[in-house]
Amino acid sequence: METLIKHKKENQIKEIQGNVCAPVGFMASGMHAGFKKKRKDLALIYSKKLSSTASVYTQNKVKGAPILVTKAHSINGRAQAIICNSGNANTCNANGEEIANEVCVLVGDALKIKKEDVLVASTGVIGQPLSIEPFKDGMNDLVEQLDEEDGSEAAQAILTTDTDIKEYAVEFELENATVRLGGISKGSGMIHPNMATMLGFITTDLAIEPELLQLTLKEVVKDTFNMISVDGDTSTNDMVTILANGEAGNQLIQSEEEPALQVFKEALYLVCKELAIAIAEDGEGASTLITCNVLESADELQAKAVAKQVISSSLVKTAVYGRDANVGRLLCAIGYSDADFNYHNLDIYLRSENYQSICVCEEGSTVSFDEAKAFEILGTDRLSIDIYLYEGKSQATAWGCDLTYDYIKINSAYRT
Repeated sequence: METLIKHKKENQIKEIQGNVCAPVGFMASGMHAGFKKKRKDLALIYSKKLSSTASVYTQNKVKGAPILVTKAHSINGRAQAIICNSGNANTCNANGEEIANEVCVLVGDALKIKKEDVLVASTGVIGQPLSIEPFKDGMNDLVEQLDEEDGSEAAQAILTTDTDIKEYAVEFELENATVRLGGISKGSGMIHPNMATMLGFITTDLAIEPELLQLTLKEVVKDTFNMISVDGDTSTNDMVTILANGEAGNQLIQSEEEPALQVFKEALYLVCKELAIAIAEDGEGASTLITCNVLESADELQAKAVAKQVISSSLVKTAVYGRDANVGRLLCAIGYSDADFNYHNLDIYLRSENYQSICVCEEGSTVSFDEAKAFEILGTDRLSIDIYLYEGKSQATAWGCDLTYDYIKINSAYRT
């Protein structure tokens, strides 16, 4: 997907300021309702018009109650609002679905829309009782604060251990219409998505049939959110949801053969990729974003298996934190991936953002290299690990982060 993007005209899809409020017809708000002690913890995203919707969910067998309710409400492919609280995941609670359904009723009544057109999400501590009262007490203010100019309040309200908001938006031309696409995400720990604790909410003013929206989202998530890992734990509440309200005025996309769908897919990829990278970079306690590029592989599945395994390896992650160019750890992680390959052919390079590069492995064996230069490269904020398999023309990229002492500190006291 990324290779395809690079061949497109630079001005076809361009980054713009904003997030879920960048597309026409969307509003958002965020407030402190009392799920957490101080920070904002209740977000609302609203489309003035009923929208096509699609979602991709966690594959964890233990699922949060909001996912079950959102799945039920999404059956017809239509929705108009998303509400999300942080601080409590509403998972493993006896009355979890009852609470999630009641939240949708509250939103529906306040916005004068059907409760079935409301999607619900939660993130935070698992197994903690959740009260409906903060939703009731905060709903009027949450609706009154809806704003179409800035969705940053909503982006703030969905965070848990995140250190900052995650947002991205683009625009592109379709026929004579300008289409906008924007999103927000959260995630810092318990990040090893397989959908597909992480959430992604995306909006667009594109006109598209729900079935095609679902197919496109699912395909893009495989190359973006499902290619990140912070700690190897897949949350019970992972969800990526998109609303498309058609306000851009483009001709309705109804077929996979339409060129407009490919342009939209590329734009969606860019937004999801940036939101996913922001999650990996903000991993709990992390100091380095790790990008693993697997190149010249036999096929995409082989490349993905290797890339994801490398950025998921605890030993690789700790070696990066210690600035130790430990080739054995890299080869070990590559070797226990599900990919079939001849390791005697592979080369490995370490590269920093300023394009300093050093070869640490040739034809499957460690080579003599400048340890001081490797130490310098490993100490950058953004490290790339480039692995050449020399078996074909496919490639894949995965994103992760180093594993530090602070990760232990944060998670040892998560409930307190």
